Amino acid sequence: MAEPPFATRSLPEAADTLAPDGSQIRILPQLARGSMVHARLPPGAVAKAVRHRTVEELWYVIAGQGEMWRKQGEREEIVALQPGVALSIPVGTTFQFRNTGTTPLDVVLVTMPPWPGAEEAIAERGPWEPS
Repeated sequence: MAEPPFATRSLPEAADTLAPDGSQIRILPQLARGSMVHARLPPGAVAKAVRHRTVEELWYVIAGQGEMWRKQGEREEIVALQPGVALSIPVGTTFQFRNTGTTPLDVVLVTMPPWPGAEEAIAERGPWEPS
């Protein structure tokens, strides 16, 4: 079996695409079992609430301030987002995040398996009005 090639990519200035939740996405390396992106939410912005059909994610905040709402069944919580905070979004979790600061909220996301496309995200109702 051939080994996958090495991948190296510097963070691009401009976003490659927008996520279904509205955040700016800069694509980073991926392998067969996971992909990595940089997500940015501008100051004061509120993402759309979504739920993933088949993927789970790990988030690591690298800059900015914000809040993340997550809900699984009857369990829900809001956590503060700031540099150094890491969190998980298991499959089927409804979530929404917002930037409460004056600088961009920057997060590195690892998606397992790799992101399959926009149809992955199902629009949901969250606690905040999206901007």
